[in-house]
Amino acid sequence: MCPGAARIPGLMPRELVAHCLVVEQPDGLVVVDTGFGTDDVREQGKRLGRAVSFMLGARFDEADTLLAQVGRLGYTPGDVRDIVVTHLDLDHAGGLSDFPNARVHVHATELQAALHPTVRERQRYIQAHWRHGPDWVEHSEGGDDWFGFGAVQAVGPDVLMVPLHGHTRGHCGVAVRRPEGGWFLHAGDAYFYTDDKSTPRSCPPGLRAFQFGMAVDGDARRANLSRLQELHAQHSDEVTVFCAHDRAEFEALAAG
Repeated sequence: MCPGAARIPGLMPRELVAHCLVVEQPDGLVVVDTGFGTDDVREQGKRLGRAVSFMLGARFDEADTLLAQVGRLGYTPGDVRDIVVTHLDLDHAGGLSDFPNARVHVHATELQAALHPTVRERQRYIQAHWRHGPDWVEHSEGGDDWFGFGAVQAVGPDVLMVPLHGHTRGHCGVAVRRPEGGWFLHAGDAYFYTDDKSTPRSCPPGLRAFQFGMAVDGDARRANLSRLQELHAQHSDEVTVFCAHDRAEFEALAAG
């Protein structure tokens, strides 16, 4: 994504990504978020809305969809058994219909927000993304403790949902156990810029304003960001924290 506001130096990053994960398990694949889907690419502004498409500046290329990338790894759509979404915003849930037989794990509050959005929420949720009737698996606040956060098992003990509400009503991070030990935490849109998780924080002003404007509960978002700062400061040797849209974080993990 290449936001138009990035033309003003220092206001926004020039490029943002839609960071998804593919987790190989013995009985199939688990994916975390789906980014834009093939129908989003083919229909572009007609599906997402021209205003949103213009604001995001998305480069629509079918080769970049999760479906195409899963295929390049040698898998079929049927190999994706479970999808765990951080939330159901259009740039995170667009590919749900590319994997129609997968179970879709979502926080119960987020599902209600997406299916019954307020006037303010309508533009962020695209009903066509779940018109195929996904096999929803709803989760709520869990009793498990994960580095001081509440968590609930989404797909066994190795893939957890970690509530980080604020950006949306039921926004969650997704923790994935690494084969070599430790964890990844896909923090979704709990923050947008890699230095947002540092102490002190740093974020381009345009992106900071965007985060403020998109949050349905600003106090909850800021509180959860502070908790992520503490997690990163105290447990970076055990937990690799990254967000959905920072290109530098994506490239560092892809290279590693």
